[in-house]
Amino acid sequence: MLETEPKQDATSGTAPRCVLLSTGGTIASRIDPVTGLAIPALSAGDLLGALPELEGRIAVDLEDFARIPSPHIGPEHWMPLHTRITSLLADDGIAGVVVSHGTGLLEETAWFLDLTLSSDKPVVLVGAQRNSSERDYDGSRNLLNALQVCVHPQSRGMGVLVVLNQHINAARDVHKTHTFDVETFNSGEWGFLGNITADRVAFHRKPSRRLRMAYDGRPLPRVDVIPMYAGAPGSLIKAAVADGAQGIVIQAVGSGHVNPSFASSIQDLLRSGIPVVIATRVPRGGTRACYGFEGASQLLQNDGAALAGDLSAWKARVVLMLAMAAGDASQAALRSLLDT
Repeated sequence: MLETEPKQDATSGTAPRCVLLSTGGTIASRIDPVTGLAIPALSAGDLLGALPELEGRIAVDLEDFARIPSPHIGPEHWMPLHTRITSLLADDGIAGVVVSHGTGLLEETAWFLDLTLSSDKPVVLVGAQRNSSERDYDGSRNLLNALQVCVHPQSRGMGVLVVLNQHINAARDVHKTHTFDVETFNSGEWGFLGNITADRVAFHRKPSRRLRMAYDGRPLPRVDVIPMYAGAPGSLIKAAVADGAQGIVIQAVGSGHVNPSFASSIQDLLRSGIPVVIATRVPRGGTRACYGFEGASQLLQNDGAALAGDLSAWKARVVLMLAMAAGDASQAALRSLLDT
């Protein structure tokens, strides 16, 4: 077990310094007295103001990056967020960055940042399942834990981390598993990286798979996720491309299989040079090239599609977007990235 009480700088005598970037979400929400419904309303200062016990232990700079609900966040927010975090981490006086974020799309933002940030300094994403008007609001404890992890020396080099309900997750592995329960984020088969108990942080393992992709800040191409379900028509795939999608991720069934209608449309896309990645809607196990029936994963791979491995469809989408932005979304390039 490793203590989280941050050590003061030996030369300056000051507490370690990190930055809190607030983007909104439930952690920043409270009940609107007019509508009776929760909306993002709290600033970064409001969030930190609920943690007086931090005084003298961790110095926190505050920035209100946005104040929006999680479902409204998209690549247009990821790009300036990446730029800002990159700039902050380049400051020798900053130990790391905490991003408060709605939980709905938190794992996608975390994964994008994990792929594209080059600094080994910690970046920690944190959210809440209860808004601040509820008596069992979990945001303050989660934020305290995120700040503790951010200044912990063993957080360096761990990649982007997600901290909720006293657990530490790797961005690659983390998934939201429950719509309301505070025990919502976990890391599936691979397990948590560590946990926080009172004033102590313990890391139990390091991420063994780290993928980093070049990103220069340019707009990302549109990639759509199309779900496969019983009787799904392949025209859904063609409609997405007709509407402007430049790449497609299929959320297939089993270990990466689709029906004949989907298979035919996927073949048409691949022949026209549009990259296709095959993921699965099954939470564990990932994709695998197997079976010989029409639409089976092995035949889709033979046609030129790339299999997502253990990445969810939405995380595979981020990889495909970045690969396309970098100029190489060939099957060989995608297979190398998705296998990393």
